[in-house]
Amino acid sequence: MGSMDLLCALLTETPSRKYLSHVTQKVKESFDGGRSGRGGAGSGGTGSGPGGPPPAPAALAAKVRTLAPSMTRSMQRVAEAVAGDPAGCAALTVTGLAELTGTSEATVVRTARLLGYPGYRDLRLALAGLAAQQQSGRAPAITTDIAVDDPIADVVAKLAHDEQQTLADTAAGLDTAQLGAAVSAAATARRIDVYGVGASGLVAQDLTQKLLRIGLIAHAHSDPHLAVTNAVQLRAGDVAIAITHSGSTGDVIEPLRVAFEHGATTVAITGRPDGPVTQYADHILTTSTARESELRPAAMSSRTSQLLVVDCLFVGVAQRTYETAAPALAASYEALAHRHRR
Repeated sequence: MGSMDLLCALLTETPSRKYLSHVTQKVKESFDGGRSGRGGAGSGGTGSGPGGPPPAPAALAAKVRTLAPSMTRSMQRVAEAVAGDPAGCAALTVTGLAELTGTSEATVVRTARLLGYPGYRDLRLALAGLAAQQQSGRAPAITTDIAVDDPIADVVAKLAHDEQQTLADTAAGLDTAQLGAAVSAAATARRIDVYGVGASGLVAQDLTQKLLRIGLIAHAHSDPHLAVTNAVQLRAGDVAIAITHSGSTGDVIEPLRVAFEHGATTVAITGRPDGPVTQYADHILTTSTARESELRPAAMSSRTSQLLVVDCLFVGVAQRTYETAAPALAASYEALAHRHRR
């Protein structure tokens, strides 16, 4: 079959929605190349990239913390420089920033685009805005490590600071268009399956118990075998949600892939918007975390941001289904009320 015949055959086929989604993503990646990564409307980031505005200055530091682990070392140096000294970097040309970070002009431009800005000029404007905010009295973002000999009062203060920063970063970086699409799918779903293991499994259970209380059919799966066998039963009109901070947890990716291939609407809640899990996600909701330390593992900070995202998802669904959700919540409260009386 010649190339023209093959093309005609492809055009006359009726491809599935999932196939079209896969092809569309490949075409976008081919044209965008390394210019914007997955920073577009479907990235779960700030909605920046082609077709969306660049992130606001306040979201810049959050964007750096979220994307830095997936950057090359040279791009990390650029990102860390702009987040650490926005005022100083705002005064530099692209050549000056490249010299400051020991990188190239091309690396600086790629970093700006990965962070969601069309070019370096737009990044400089954001840096100037961020510097102005900080100079007006807003404290710069800091990370406070917990030492083994810290007094318990200091532990409380440091954890509270880090968790507040994690929540602020997650809120700043959450793509509300993607969240709205996930809410719409879940609100009308025949069934919702949620996958997560370890600390993410606890978040999955938290989401499903809330969905059950407003009358939706929801299941949390932490056993990878049961997750896959249940995913096989999903179809169009169902929703599958994967929760994985790393974005590369095989026990979570596998059932999401199966659900994706069977036509369910899929959602990934992850701290790595470029992680493997996102290739099977229709909608991506990005979480942020504080820097890991010996006494503060990733599971602690990732759980905080994941709980914020699932709470936003739940409240959105409850709003969309209020006529049935409100009576269901009242009924579940009344059913348990006697257990709280003394």
